[in-house]
Amino acid sequence: IMANGTIAFDTLSTSGQIDGTARSIDTDYLLNGSAKCWNKTAADGASIEDSFNITSLTDTGTGAQTHNINNDMANDDYAPQLTQIASTDFQAVAINNIATGSFRGNMFDASALRDEKQSVVVFGELA
Repeated sequence: IMANGTIAFDTLSTSGQIDGTARSIDTDYLLNGSAKCWNKTAADGASIEDSFNITSLTDTGTGAQTHNINNDMANDDYAPQLTQIASTDFQAVAINNIATGSFRGNMFDASALRDEKQSVVVFGELA
């Protein structure tokens, strides 16, 4: 019978299998430095192709997609990153309307918002 429990430690150490040099890292770096959510969307803003900790996507308008986070962030000071996944070159991408449970990604071409696939990743503290 396997019991569930908690493993607590402050530092993770390795035996240096690759180059023979042992290394360690404070677990705060692992916790705070890892992505808290990510996703890749369809160009039409209506569906998620793949994700982690993103519950849904809202088509907010042409070129604008609202990404809804499953486990909210602790505050609205987290760092969402947006990448274009487009068949043509774009002039700009932008993120706005940042809240603890969602944010909006926008894709612009030279003259206006335009629908394209979005890929996002979020770094910060979970609630």
